[in-house]
Amino acid sequence: MLNTVFPRINVDSSALGFGCMRLPTTPDGAIDEAEAIRMIRNGIDRGVRYIDTAYSYHGGESERVVGKALKGGYREKVVLATKLPCWLVKTHEDMMRLLDEQLEKLQTDHIDFYLLHALGAERYKNMKELDYMSFMDEALRQGKIRYPSFSFHDEHEVFMEILHDYDWKMCQVQMNILDDENQAGLEGIREAGRLGVGVVIMEPLRGGLLAQPPEDVRNAYAAYPEKRSPVEWAFRYLYTMPEVITILSGMSDMAQVEDNLAIFDRATREPISEEEKQLYRDIKATYLSRMKTKCTGCAYCQPCPKGITIPDIFRGYDQTLLREGGSFKDRYAKIVAEGKDASRCIACRKCERSCPQHLPIVRYLQEIRAVSEA
Repeated sequence: MLNTVFPRINVDSSALGFGCMRLPTTPDGAIDEAEAIRMIRNGIDRGVRYIDTAYSYHGGESERVVGKALKGGYREKVVLATKLPCWLVKTHEDMMRLLDEQLEKLQTDHIDFYLLHALGAERYKNMKELDYMSFMDEALRQGKIRYPSFSFHDEHEVFMEILHDYDWKMCQVQMNILDDENQAGLEGIREAGRLGVGVVIMEPLRGGLLAQPPEDVRNAYAAYPEKRSPVEWAFRYLYTMPEVITILSGMSDMAQVEDNLAIFDRATREPISEEEKQLYRDIKATYLSRMKTKCTGCAYCQPCPKGITIPDIFRGYDQTLLREGGSFKDRYAKIVAEGKDASRCIACRKCERSCPQHLPIVRYLQEIRAVSEA
């Protein structure tokens, strides 16, 4: 396992972090606890030192399952990160109440990295007004958290403002081959590194999109002298960045765990060559020329009040566009038959307010419906 260290605080970590947002599930949608625990412990046994969860993952059940997985001495082997659900914070007192609830679910007396979850301009403003700083200071004083952190989804300028607002020890940002100029961007990552704030990466595979590339992308990778899978190419883009400490992978089955472990076992931080940089630029251009929604499938837009399965519609449509000559009509017809299609949209925009990518969801739904029902 490629091991890493967080700057300033000298906390040992691993380049691969186990993200617990996409744990295996049973047919009814519940977490398959036995398999999830087996996967998490296998990762830790093989060198994973960073475990990431959040209050909202899997409908609030991820933290509980992670707490079970870390019993039996596993808690002492890892740094544990979870997140304050800022959208549920209505008063200053709510922050400590939610933290205490999370500590109980995780069956631990402290959180290593405690993040303000999915900060953007509006949410950040609200947290400042509710005095998040004094909450963090008090939680630190009581020993309930060790390293104040935040995760981020908004524009670069907002990221820079938040980054300089408090003595953060870590920031979690979205970055992958396609997002070098989006959200915090490469400039934001470099500024965090300059300040000594460790960077943790989310969505390294863009919700799995980079793991199953179109044929011309596969051919471009295959033609390159160094042979790597699309997943390994995506991870290499990130683990060679000196500012990046840990890359989260939301692994959903044991095969993914084994594949990720193998990749990070042979990973090195050797810089990317100029030829590799050009390859990444070509790959990015190919993807962006075909994609419409750029949905990562995070499901923050769910549940929809009308039952519309927005991530299924968006990611399915993008994946169809990436396959030349593909048609989304058959897949959309099944969504219609299930009563989960875009015709039910009432434009309440609850989904848009929740979307960390700030996608124009209502407009996309209307456009995809028009194409799919034509």
